[in-house]
Amino acid sequence: MAPPSAIEIEAISDTTAIVFPDPLTVNGVSSRRAKAGMLNGGVAASTNSDLFKSPSNRTKPKAKRWDREWFNVNNARNVANATCVANGVADKFSLECAARQAPSIKGLAKHLKNPVDSSRSLGLINLGGGLPSSDYFPIERLDIKIPSVEGGFSEQQTRESGVVSKTGKHDVAEGKGAYDLSIALNYGQGSGSAQLLRFVTEHTEIVHNPPYQDWRCILSVGNTSAMDMALRMFTQRGDYMLAEEYAFATAIETAAPMGVNIVGIAMDDEGLLPDSMDEILSNWDVHTRGAAKPSVLYTVPTGHNPTGATQSLERRRKVYKVAQKHDIYILEDEPYYYLQMQKYTGRNAADVPPPASHQEFLKALLPSLLSLDTDGRVFRMDSFSKVIAPGTRTGWITASQQIIEKVQQHHEVSVQNPSGISQLVLYKLLDENWGHGGYLEWLINLRLEYTGRRDTIVYACETYLPRQVISWNPPAAGMFLWMKIDWHQHPQAQAKGVKIIEQEILEACIERGVLVIPGSWFRAERDVGQDLFFRATFAAAASDKMDEAIRRFGEVIRESFLIE
Repeated sequence: MAPPSAIEIEAISDTTAIVFPDPLTVNGVSSRRAKAGMLNGGVAASTNSDLFKSPSNRTKPKAKRWDREWFNVNNARNVANATCVANGVADKFSLECAARQAPSIKGLAKHLKNPVDSSRSLGLINLGGGLPSSDYFPIERLDIKIPSVEGGFSEQQTRESGVVSKTGKHDVAEGKGAYDLSIALNYGQGSGSAQLLRFVTEHTEIVHNPPYQDWRCILSVGNTSAMDMALRMFTQRGDYMLAEEYAFATAIETAAPMGVNIVGIAMDDEGLLPDSMDEILSNWDVHTRGAAKPSVLYTVPTGHNPTGATQSLERRRKVYKVAQKHDIYILEDEPYYYLQMQKYTGRNAADVPPPASHQEFLKALLPSLLSLDTDGRVFRMDSFSKVIAPGTRTGWITASQQIIEKVQQHHEVSVQNPSGISQLVLYKLLDENWGHGGYLEWLINLRLEYTGRRDTIVYACETYLPRQVISWNPPAAGMFLWMKIDWHQHPQAQAKGVKIIEQEILEACIERGVLVIPGSWFRAERDVGQDLFFRATFAAAASDKMDEAIRRFGEVIRESFLIE
């Protein structure tokens, strides 16, 4: 595949066969909340996204169910899977997932909000769950200083004009807020806190407006955990999963010990090729492969890691149609979705004007697979790691109610929910202080910041890299630059081969003081492929450091290829 090229961002203007009545907007949130009344989000409060979605969702069709799909006994994954057979059909879920049940004790949480019985001056006295008393939480107050939207988002501006958001242990009881330390520091539900779940549900509807009725969100501890759970839900040892031919290394490493094999789909500068995906599935030979046809696709559509490729709207539509044709469930991993950048215009050209409004920013974003998902076949993974801070270990999953309920059952016996401190900090930042409008302003700020970083590394490539043997294209999103080296022009190409040349370049780079990652480390099928790539990130290094790093990389390439 060639390095990804910048693409024109085309906003979705219609959705075939689906009409959205009065979708939720940023300006519509406050009135909806006012009608809904006070948020009941106490300790371990039972909650779900249905409490926070707009009424317009009720008119949409319901999602497809995934527990009773077509089943061919001759193509069963393995003999054990036959236990799932019932009347000629079977679960899409793995045996592990199908066996999960709702937790017994946590199911009682719905009773904790029972009102006081005035005749006895008593409410429900909780002697049930093992919730410790907040009297023994040794944190009385938490203060965080955050940027104010009006004062600007830089570190210097935050020091000068940032606001201090204060949280006490008993703010809710004292009428000072909707979330406090007595709640955040205690146990919670697998859904995550009602306070933060409300925000991400509203945000998901504003940005994506899924075209089916029974979609839900659930808080996660990040996309890596969400991916692990998805594989446990939809695959079993010996299965195959589809992914781009170059894929996120951690996804590959997550699947490997589970015994899940990956089939790489050919890519071009817009990411995975739908025709390649269709060909793989249409010509699947159970006897040759030793396993049934894949039923799951893992993809990073925007700012793909490692290639930086971004699927256009038309490409996403075609991928979805192939998924429908072969009944494929899609794992949409989108940590870089909001790192979509301004179009690259070149060193001496005028910059593209930034979005002038929230609506203009939202229209500039490529539609997600979730927004095209009429069936409920997309499991979308969002994360605060790339847009707020990775140490929060907080993200969210959006899928149909049936799927989210299974995720919550898994949460209850594993991660439970994200850190209460992280949820509280994110709530204070995003909901209580910024609001949806302020969060969009922050995302616009990130868009412009990453555009500048992308331009810096591309300028350096144009200055220092020998174009006769190395090529690249400015990415349209994400934080990675994918560089292809024509190793066939190496003076010892035939004697050494691509693997040795790649290793020598890596070692020379480290010795010269620059770290770039070999492309072979990201191959979905490790022994397939004869191209030579290196990945560089422009996310963290200062501009002068990036320039120097590319200069050193260029020197290594010139010396390796004997270029003056």
